[in-house]
Amino acid sequence: MSELRIALVAEGATDYEIINAALRAVLPQSFVMTLLHPEATRPAMGSGWGGVLKWCLDANQRHVGPLDTDPTLAGFDLLIVHLDVDVAHKKYDQCGAGVAAMAQVRQWQVLPCGQPCPPVANTCNQLESVLNSWLGHATPGEKTLYCLPAQSSGTWLAAAVLPSGHQRLAGAECNVDLESQLAQLPKSERIRKSVAEYRRYTPRITAEWAVVKQICSQAAVFEQRVLAKMEL
Repeated sequence: MSELRIALVAEGATDYEIINAALRAVLPQSFVMTLLHPEATRPAMGSGWGGVLKWCLDANQRHVGPLDTDPTLAGFDLLIVHLDVDVAHKKYDQCGAGVAAMAQVRQWQVLPCGQPCPPVANTCNQLESVLNSWLGHATPGEKTLYCLPAQSSGTWLAAAVLPSGHQRLAGAECNVDLESQLAQLPKSERIRKSVAEYRRYTPRITAEWAVVKQICSQAAVFEQRVLAKMEL
């Protein structure tokens, strides 16, 4: 099999590490993943969910039709757009008054859009509609998939590294604070949010992927979507 070329639009660099580790568990073939966003040469785009929003807006202004046919993305076998599910509890004005006004003018789907949890799937469905509205005329293509970890990609890390039955894993996908709580654990378990720190632990995600899927339904959804795209 030839090496897959994957593009990732993510909230941040730590998300890249986690998604990369998940893909190593899911894909049978080797791959190279390019982080399209955040991108060091375009600091004005920012990071976090506001940065993903700006990337989608840029794609909408640049291209009409499936993202697969965007000349700037045509060289990739897969395009993953990541957004943490806790974004469903945010407001546009947290990205600035101008963004809130733009949301009204462009008729983006409403934020916050969180639904009662569990189940988390209802909130994920709402958040996908939000993402679609950001992309506008630049629609998801056959090679495009959304990665929506609940409530954040750090939940997948927690599921992989914390021992079975750990109190922090109860209702993990509905806990918007779980990732930040990793940095508050006793010293022997503590994981601070940094690329270097996450990189130390992400091999556990690959090794314990079956456990991650048991705890995190959105991890299982991500795997199903990736494998389905590989069959096209």
